[in-house]
Amino acid sequence: MKLHLPTTLLLFLCALSLTAAEKPNIIVIFTDDHGYADLGCQGLLKDVKTPHLDQMAADGTRCTNGYITAPQCIPSRAGLLTGRYQQRFGLEANGSIPLPIDEVTIAQRLQKSGYRTGMVGKWHLDPNHASTEWMREFMPEAKGEKSAIPPKLANPYMPDKRGFTDIFSGHTQSYLANYDLDAKDIKPNRNLRKEGFRLDIQTDAALAFIDRSAKQPFFLYLAYFAPHVPLEATQKYLKRFPGEMPERRRTALAMISAVDDGVGRIREKIEQRGLTKNTIFFFLSDNGAPLKMDMKDLPLSDQKGAWDGSRNDPWVGEKGMLTEGGIRVPFLVTWPGTIPAGKTYDQPVISLDVAATSLAIAGMEKAPEHDGVNLIPHLTGKAEGPPHEFLYWRFWNQSAVRNGQWKYYQAGDKKYLFDLTSPEHEKVNRIAQHPEIAAQLHASLKTWADTLKKPGLPKGPLNDQERELFDHFLPGDP
Repeated sequence: MKLHLPTTLLLFLCALSLTAAEKPNIIVIFTDDHGYADLGCQGLLKDVKTPHLDQMAADGTRCTNGYITAPQCIPSRAGLLTGRYQQRFGLEANGSIPLPIDEVTIAQRLQKSGYRTGMVGKWHLDPNHASTEWMREFMPEAKGEKSAIPPKLANPYMPDKRGFTDIFSGHTQSYLANYDLDAKDIKPNRNLRKEGFRLDIQTDAALAFIDRSAKQPFFLYLAYFAPHVPLEATQKYLKRFPGEMPERRRTALAMISAVDDGVGRIREKIEQRGLTKNTIFFFLSDNGAPLKMDMKDLPLSDQKGAWDGSRNDPWVGEKGMLTEGGIRVPFLVTWPGTIPAGKTYDQPVISLDVAATSLAIAGMEKAPEHDGVNLIPHLTGKAEGPPHEFLYWRFWNQSAVRNGQWKYYQAGDKKYLFDLTSPEHEKVNRIAQHPEIAAQLHASLKTWADTLKKPGLPKGPLNDQERELFDHFLPGDP
């Protein structure tokens, strides 16, 4: 029988003695509306081409049961960067609140341990006019989107105030930055207008940050705006995908290919700097792809309410659902020399684990409020059993819990029990055969939900969007 406590304590004491030069660099690459199927290493679809990400998987671990905390961008980003279920601080969904100022990010914690911290790409955690709860509290006089949010209200939520020393924050061609693509300081922070393809710009900004930071331990959060709509790509990437296929699919594949090239360039930079064995990479997506149910190939000019060209095979559902298609995402972890190469890991892990792992390998104490765990002992085979006994979700009028092979799912008045190890997966509801398991999982889910800022399980009926999705993907009575 292995004694885990002394081993964990020994690892922790060793971590405390790390010098700045020994602390590992941490790079988190976060894609946007990127479905589970769209990595070549998943072995699911022949049209996707991601050689650099496939090599990253070959050099480390591909987590086949990797989850995000919400099937939507703002809450999933909040969960990742705080290491806490975002419902604990009331960020339930898009259209509620920004990331509260009193929540502590990974970057803020790592700064205290001597890390330089960089944020590149899509932030999306500051207040906007869709933040209805926040607007009611802080700008009750506002009248629609014509009411500008004053800088004095918006600035405290921006990434440079949330623990990031270096920022290049933006979606497409406009960026709030305190450095340029030549790695030089810009004072004061200002909006930069950069011409070019948005994903290449974001990669260039990440490379510039590494050049600025390579002499000290650093944490980089690179949030690519891809393959989220609006879909766009240059011929350099589009021509890699000839032949007959939906144009939305072609463009999404081109955008994912641009991300893949970026990952290759970043890993090459790390190697050139002699940092390969001292740098851990996480790669994951913020939620599943929005299929819009039937993946219609609408014109690329259709910016809203359209399929983004990505796919969630073989899972049921899409963005906006707590089915696997909405929350099970690409999830890679690579740290050459520490994590064994060419490994697949099939125990459930979640984006919350990124923060807990980062603190542990930086030699910092576990934050008691964190909901994630340090994955390194699990990925290296030094810890027995799964990292989590239970994983939980609550979103809109849906809630779910996973425990081992079982997933209990409640949506409005619909209740499901799925065996995720069965070939039928979420296509067969087993609640009638195993009512006792469903009851136990429901009780665990309720206990968790009662600890949240807005306690309890959802009581309302499905909203119009949920009802449409459920009628399409999970038709009929459970």
